[in-house]
Amino acid sequence: MLDLLFGSVIALFVLGGLVGLYHLRWAHRLPTIQDLPAGTSVQNVLCSVVLAARNEEARIEQTIRHLLKQTKVTLEFIAVNDRSSDRTGAILAQLASEDPRLRVTTVESLPENWLGKCHACHTGAKMARGEWILFTDADCWLAEDALARALMVAEREGADHITMAPGFAVEKFIPRAWYLLFLTSLLDWMSAVNRNRPKSHLGIGAFNLVRSSAYRSCGGYEALRLSVVDDVKLGLLLSRGGFRTRAFLGGNDVECHWGHTLTEIVRVMEKNYFAILDFRIFLVVTGSLFALAVFSTIIAGLLFFTPLGIAAALSPFAFALPAAVIARRIGWPWHAALGVPFMFPVFLYALFNSTYVTLRQGGIRWRETFYPLTQLRAGGVK
Repeated sequence: MLDLLFGSVIALFVLGGLVGLYHLRWAHRLPTIQDLPAGTSVQNVLCSVVLAARNEEARIEQTIRHLLKQTKVTLEFIAVNDRSSDRTGAILAQLASEDPRLRVTTVESLPENWLGKCHACHTGAKMARGEWILFTDADCWLAEDALARALMVAEREGADHITMAPGFAVEKFIPRAWYLLFLTSLLDWMSAVNRNRPKSHLGIGAFNLVRSSAYRSCGGYEALRLSVVDDVKLGLLLSRGGFRTRAFLGGNDVECHWGHTLTEIVRVMEKNYFAILDFRIFLVVTGSLFALAVFSTIIAGLLFFTPLGIAAALSPFAFALPAAVIARRIGWPWHAALGVPFMFPVFLYALFNSTYVTLRQGGIRWRETFYPLTQLRAGGVK
């Protein structure tokens, strides 16, 4: 019986690693200018960049200055100061006085049945005049030609939506290992949308570039007003509307600043993990029991110290293979992937923590605003 458990765990992880390698065929970086068709230009395409900011005085200036450096495309920038109580508004006003392409609007109060970020993005999108709208986060920095290349790819692929998983601005081994496992978990989503699989969808808040007509046709942020994982759900709405998505590994094209330690990263993800499961306790319990059974078998393998048991204990390293490929594609050393197997318990803890905190509070506290769980369950996109 024990040998059967050991063999099952080995098969589970080896199969998972092989599936990850398979999906990597459709998970790449955004092409460079040199790799795109010669003569392709989006210089005359107007793109509106919408950014929501609440109490972001530490990062907002550098984020905006990176955005203002975008090349090879015509842009307008709409920054929504969402009820900030720090210097965010003053910083945005100063930047707007320096560059007429930047418009700033301020949200003084949050309407009923809206999440703050969703309302801010909705407010900015209503002001957008571009053929395309880029939704990005206040802590994400873009490479100077990233937006132009994304628009060129959209033209080449006939896509209405381009999204990118951001790079991670930290060089420590453990946070990098966590992020590589996170990217590995996205591989099947990325592969599915890039192959136009039915019902596939993906959206990532760091870089959600959407054709304006498609955005408005699918209902936009008005339909997402109570969606915690609004970025993913925007991809879902677009998929349901019949619009095509292309997804990429961002690397240094879209660099995110989530935190510098594992503790900070887990805290940032606190609101997301339970929400991505649509607050369904059954899925959390089922998934957790399965994961605990797997890890218990691994521990048993180490304790019994049989050849098959040792093989079961080492089998999670199968996930290091696709993670090593991802690491090289985003410009990291491959050996950062060696820490990936040790991050599985961290992911399980993050899910437990997200579920526990949400249930204990009876909802989510996001940017100093509390949203009841009953309201989120009733109003979110399913």
